[in-house]
Amino acid sequence: MAHEDDARQAVPNMPGTRTDGVARRRPLREQHVEETVRVAVPVRTAYNQWTQFKTFPRFSAVVRGVEQPRPTVTVWTIGYGPLRHRFAAEIVEQDPDAYLAWRGLEQYPSHQGEVEFRPTESGGTAITVRMLLEPQGGARILAASSRAARLTARLTARLVRGELMHFKRFIEGLGQESGAWRGTIRNGRVQYEHPEPPRSRVARWPVG
Repeated sequence: MAHEDDARQAVPNMPGTRTDGVARRRPLREQHVEETVRVAVPVRTAYNQWTQFKTFPRFSAVVRGVEQPRPTVTVWTIGYGPLRHRFAAEIVEQDPDAYLAWRGLEQYPSHQGEVEFRPTESGGTAITVRMLLEPQGGARILAASSRAARLTARLTARLVRGELMHFKRFIEGLGQESGAWRGTIRNGRVQYEHPEPPRSRVARWPVG
């Protein structure tokens, strides 16, 4: 679980600081969930496979389908048995081989999270997932009680831990990534190394 100092000091949607000094959002609160798993593949392999969101149903116990209409937007279908829930999430920041942060686009309930990839001394990867659920309406009043908050955190932590273990078995079984997306995202926008030249507003009018 997280360090208590981090939980007390962090505020959702406020910038934190990476080790390289670049500001980022860290969705941490007192009731946030944090789980870590170590996988026996290099960081690049683990990160590349994680970015293949459409493969999540191949190992996940709850993800039934993933669509990606845009590089920064994914649509997830999750559920148990006949129960299904569909929601969209926006990737707000993504650094290859290091970090990915997202926020849910639904309002009831809203959620946000992040995943970090760090090399281990053995040449593997430590993957840490942090999530923050923000209930609304009557559920928010219920979650305000410490008992309900602890129960929600325990259930979410158990789910995240289980999903990380499923990913560990999946990527270690593959031994290599099935694909990769190596782009960088800042504030919900893809950062292109070579921006396209401006297009003329007049049809077929040359630029330059």
